[in-house]
Amino acid sequence: MRIYFPLSLQKAFEPRCMKLSAFVDHLPFAYDLIAELGPRRFVELGSHNGVSFFTFCQSVQENRLDTMCYAVDSWEGDEHTGAYSQEVFEAVQTHARTHYRENTYLLKMWFHEALEQFSNDSVGLLHIDGLHTYAAVKEDFERWYPRVEPGGIVLFHDVEARLKGYGVWKFWEALSTQFDSFTFRHGFGLGVLRKPGGQRSPGPLERLLFEGSDEERRQLRSLYSHASHFMQARRLSDRVRLQRKEKQRAEAADDLNRPAPNSS
Repeated sequence: MRIYFPLSLQKAFEPRCMKLSAFVDHLPFAYDLIAELGPRRFVELGSHNGVSFFTFCQSVQENRLDTMCYAVDSWEGDEHTGAYSQEVFEAVQTHARTHYRENTYLLKMWFHEALEQFSNDSVGLLHIDGLHTYAAVKEDFERWYPRVEPGGIVLFHDVEARLKGYGVWKFWEALSTQFDSFTFRHGFGLGVLRKPGGQRSPGPLERLLFEGSDEERRQLRSLYSHASHFMQARRLSDRVRLQRKEKQRAEAADDLNRPAPNSS
């Protein structure tokens, strides 16, 4: 593979927002992709607890990009996720205000209602992660595709999830043959699609995604699968180390508070 050393590894990327999420396997790639693209606008359809969205935002901030980031979600849940409590949105809102007030917008509405907020050819990176039925993802793509700028990137989460009621995989199988595309198969899968056109020169990651040889693409999949495992292993190691330190401090405090033995 052509020499490619991702920013997420160079900087030992550590997500600020880390909660239970099926997107955790793709956080290093998300961090690197938006850093390379530097889009004017990034839109995520379906943000739930913000793990994926805030990874993109973190990369924008740490790599000093001018990208405006928009999360679109009703924050009510759907038939696959179940209903969300009000606390879910409140936690996302607090995190956004605390860390990304300058360039982040939370659009608490349905996807079709948010369309009027964006003109055609204005979104450089679109992440589709809403209701995962075939009809829903097809509708999301067809409605939002005109908003994506020529040469822009569209991401589809869960393209490998063959769960009951999920149809993203089926839609992606057909769609990916019609465009420049790439499929990550680890985790629940992530589809990467490039809209034709545009004048932007592709960076090293984009060239590997869409112009790499079969072997280079295989190695790229392996790289990001291992990067995800490494990130999670590092977090587990840090958690264990912190627990040990807390236990040692507690034991030291107990020793200080323990009455001295009688010297008589």
